Amino acid sequence: MVENFAAKLNEYAELLIKVGMNLQKGQTAIIRPSVDCAEFARMLVENAYKAGARDVIVEWSDTKMDRLRYMYAEDQVFDEVRDYTVAKYAYLESVRAATLGVSMPDPDAMLGVDPVRATRAQRALGAKIANYRKLQTSGGWQWCGACYVSPAWAKKVFPELAEDEAVDKLWDAVFSAVCVTGDGTSVEKWREKTAKGKARIAKLDEYNFKYLHYKNSIGTDVMVELPENHYWAGCAEKTDEGISFVPNVPTEEVFTVPKRDGVNGTLVSALPLNARGGTIENFRFVLKDGKIVEATAEKGEDILLSMLDTDEGARYLGEAALVAYDSPISNLGILFHNTLFDENVACHFAFGRCYPCVKGAEKLPAEEQLKLGMNQSLIHCDFMIGTPDLSITGIKADGTKIPVFVDGNFAF
Repeated sequence: MVENFAAKLNEYAELLIKVGMNLQKGQTAIIRPSVDCAEFARMLVENAYKAGARDVIVEWSDTKMDRLRYMYAEDQVFDEVRDYTVAKYAYLESVRAATLGVSMPDPDAMLGVDPVRATRAQRALGAKIANYRKLQTSGGWQWCGACYVSPAWAKKVFPELAEDEAVDKLWDAVFSAVCVTGDGTSVEKWREKTAKGKARIAKLDEYNFKYLHYKNSIGTDVMVELPENHYWAGCAEKTDEGISFVPNVPTEEVFTVPKRDGVNGTLVSALPLNARGGTIENFRFVLKDGKIVEATAEKGEDILLSMLDTDEGARYLGEAALVAYDSPISNLGILFHNTLFDENVACHFAFGRCYPCVKGAEKLPAEEQLKLGMNQSLIHCDFMIGTPDLSITGIKADGTKIPVFVDGNFAF
């Protein structure tokens, strides 16, 4: 049994509402939990109302139900989006509802499911709610993603343990990763953590690199051009009204946007990627003028290729993120089989949609952002490339080279 579990769980709920969402008094909240963590969902709702929520909308999810639909529904439904779904997102956009997603991961939930069906469903929904997603990622309102431990996830991470032991051990790791100890101090710890991260961001902005050159021993060797007037983000973001929030709990990353056509070389995965209910292992990308022109994987290649075929932008990069290999989550020594946690173990990129980290471009139409070198897509998928020997060299416009990473960690 996890020591002081009830107190830690309630503190976790409070952290997600007060720091992750930073829900404001009088604001509507939408919380998307799994049906299997109903008690935790009630804690979240209670904390949201205590924080002054005008209303809390709960939208339940069920991975097992999703699997049944992907397995048995008529084929044409994956190209359709119901009118009431579009209306729901229009309403959430109109009230600027703060959003919290709480997944209950099952890394193998979609084994045997045709990945093309999931791609088509995501493409169809993305086309209908493109404006909602654009506003969310450009400061329209607060949003946050987090996880709740499931037995399936725990057994995937710790297959050698009995289920109860695996669940307890994974909860200990999750609480450690999110700085929850049960003494009510996590909110203050996150504020201190954010301040330190912002200092590093300020340093990267001061350097104003034109290129980043990545290289390690497993085969990554890539030159990444950064757009003019780019900036670094992470730790916490702000809405256009100046409200701070943390999109991912946990988070250790700082990130920026690569120039869409300015990436050349090879990227090799350092960790497996869990996506669309399957696992992709030992994959490799070759990029030319920003485009992934070659993609191979030892396992899950069909899933990977289906994701890259979502739309034209899926084969270009949308994020370059820096994470010290000697990070708190990395030091736990656990492969979480979940991107929200594993992306905080090491440096990573994302293929697909960018976060608009170019000064003055946040509110521009997608086609104008594209002209500035900011990739557009219906998907955004992080994948890890950081290793203990990763080196990253920053190159300024005048050719000056400055070490950014040495042996997997920040050089400053």
